[in-house]
Amino acid sequence: MKATLTRNTKVVAVSDQVSCTLEDEAVVLHLGKGVYYGLNPVGATVWNALQQPKTVSELVEIVTREFDVEAGRCENDLFDLLGGLEDAGLIEVRREPVA
Repeated sequence: MKATLTRNTKVVAVSDQVSCTLEDEAVVLHLGKGVYYGLNPVGATVWNALQQPKTVSELVEIVTREFDVEAGRCENDLFDLLGGLEDAGLIEVRREPVA
């Protein structure tokens, strides 16, 4: 079941993958599916950050520091990217604890 992402949602790359950087882009192989995925420079920056658990807010900070993008636009684009990575089975979405 796909999780709803918020600014406080923690995400991390799954362990069932290998990746490498090619110039300023990234290539990710999902080992279970045997499928390769390519990421542009912004996606590669996010992917590198996701090797350790990060919140969406932390990812927005990382991307806006590296690239000339407004925080609101960055956040919307990140939700799209993370949704695609989740659909591909490349990230784990850590559910927020219920208070």
